[in-house]
Amino acid sequence: MHRFRWLQPHLEEDRPLRLVAEEAGLAFRTAQRWVALYRTSGLASLARKTRIDHGARKVVSEPMKRAIEGLALESHPVPITSVHRQIKEYAEAIGDTVPSYWTVYDIVREVPPSLRTLAHQGAKSYGESFDLIHRREASKPNSIWQADHAQLDIKLLKEDGSTAQPWLTIVIDDYSRASAGYYLGFDAPSSIRTSLALRQGIWRKGHPHWQICGVPDILYTDNVLTQEGKAGEKRRPLSIPYGMCLTTTVPPSGFHEQGLSVRP
Repeated sequence: MHRFRWLQPHLEEDRPLRLVAEEAGLAFRTAQRWVALYRTSGLASLARKTRIDHGARKVVSEPMKRAIEGLALESHPVPITSVHRQIKEYAEAIGDTVPSYWTVYDIVREVPPSLRTLAHQGAKSYGESFDLIHRREASKPNSIWQADHAQLDIKLLKEDGSTAQPWLTIVIDDYSRASAGYYLGFDAPSSIRTSLALRQGIWRKGHPHWQICGVPDILYTDNVLTQEGKAGEKRRPLSIPYGMCLTTTVPPSGFHEQGLSVRP
């Protein structure tokens, strides 16, 4: 029951009723009345009475419907009671029929959640919640490899005596999650680092427990392959062995788009 769930933080967690009402978009007096009904007559008293015309929405004009949806998509969320009050004033001003509270309620609730998220929380939250994410799944070893870079949270001693955080470039088999190759150094991510890690991944290793090798069908990398390394250095395209498909990923804008090596 919606009414009980709205009041539950107040009834069971002793949160202030006014704050609970604001979060649920309820008028404070309505919330007080529902609490009083619950405490005198129990849970059944919060059930909405079924009308004879239940399921048949009252007809509203198209301008009125657009006005309701526009208020619901304000940058700051507007309680439905406030939407209804403003719509009432608007309807009286243009001489239209004033819709009931529950008609306004139904129209607001039918606004797609994606649009509400975009309006209230911005494009970043919308992208993280509703953008289509293509999830790659390998069906066999060496089907998909992914090359990624991460700066390690440690400091090592360089040849000149200074300290710096090293970069780890790693190539991972998507099917087995095994590391096919890696390169550790102080230079910033570049196509050279990726090539060295990939070369190690392709060739056989000398360790008996590190058996992964071969040429993957697809190699996923980030856009660092087309970026410049040091200042003034010419761009070096990554050389790909025959038969391997190189695919670059979109630069990360959220956790779900980050590479394998930067995830916890």
